[in-house]
Amino acid sequence: MECYPYPLKPPSTYTIFFEKERQKMPTLDEILNMRYSCRDYDSRPVSEGDLTAICEAARLAPSACNSQTWRFVVVRDRNLISRVCDEAMRPVIRNQWMKEAPVLIVGCSKLDILANKIGSAVTGIEYYQIDLGIAMEHMVLKATELGLGTCWIGWFKEEKIKEILGIPGIIRVTALLTVGYPGTGVSAGKKKKSLDEIVYRDQWGLR
Repeated sequence: MECYPYPLKPPSTYTIFFEKERQKMPTLDEILNMRYSCRDYDSRPVSEGDLTAICEAARLAPSACNSQTWRFVVVRDRNLISRVCDEAMRPVIRNQWMKEAPVLIVGCSKLDILANKIGSAVTGIEYYQIDLGIAMEHMVLKATELGLGTCWIGWFKEEKIKEILGIPGIIRVTALLTVGYPGTGVSAGKKKKSLDEIVYRDQWGLR
């Protein structure tokens, strides 16, 4: 029998189970590498538990002055998703593949006075857009961890989205996110710039 020197104790059954489960979990680096813009979905529904986990990931995101201005409309009604696709997409890029996605998350913002009115007026930076971007990226990474595919969509008519989903006029709609299990199509991936092309040291242009 193995002895544990004081003050260490033998690991509990729970600790052993947790460590085994943790070893199965993908690392953040693995999740970042697995993520891609999925435009092909199968018919499997996304569970309520997974949707809750995805929304919880967004809730934990940082925001300017902790304003938490983000709001999300989780759409699973097939007719509504079809209407958004048919009526609210801008010309040329119609994104008809959206109709296959079992879930469409509409990223909205309810602007506050301090960060989004006064702060943006002073700096010219639209903080609500940054905050929503961070929150939705949390969603994307959590979905990837859960084995789900996502695609970020920004080519749409905001007012039409509001009309279809009953979103109040004062709310901003900045992004759409499709969520579902990837179909049979395999993503070829996109070539990413090297670090040398995007990172400078201390001053612009210095590497």
